[in-house]
Amino acid sequence: QVQLVESGGGSVQAGGSLSLSCAVTGYPVNGFCMAWFRQIPGKKREGVAGVDQEGRTVYTNSVRGRFTASQDNANNNLQLRMDRLEDDDTAMYYCAAYVGFCTSPWDDEVEYVYWGQGTQVTVSS
Repeated sequence: QVQLVESGGGSVQAGGSLSLSCAVTGYPVNGFCMAWFRQIPGKKREGVAGVDQEGRTVYTNSVRGRFTASQDNANNNLQLRMDRLEDDDTAMYYCAAYVGFCTSPWDDEVEYVYWGQGTQVTVSS
């Protein structure tokens, strides 16, 4: 049974950093197309970063250059390093996955079969 469990969220001041982790059980991460999404209450879930089976990454424009997603095959998890955090980064962050090669668009949440429970990130000025 596949399970995704996020951790690492919290509260931080603007300009600070946080690292999120998504522990994966039941399937090797390098067999998945994976992504980080985030959601603010009342708004549509937004793709933040995508990671394909070979570890290649893609980012939404608002986080490119500040966030770094990576795949850890040894520990079977997905990471998201968030630097220079801004107030607008405040959201619930989710990792998501589906088996197989990534298809376009990478941030189409309908494609993702497996989801974690989310971890809250709060950035304050």
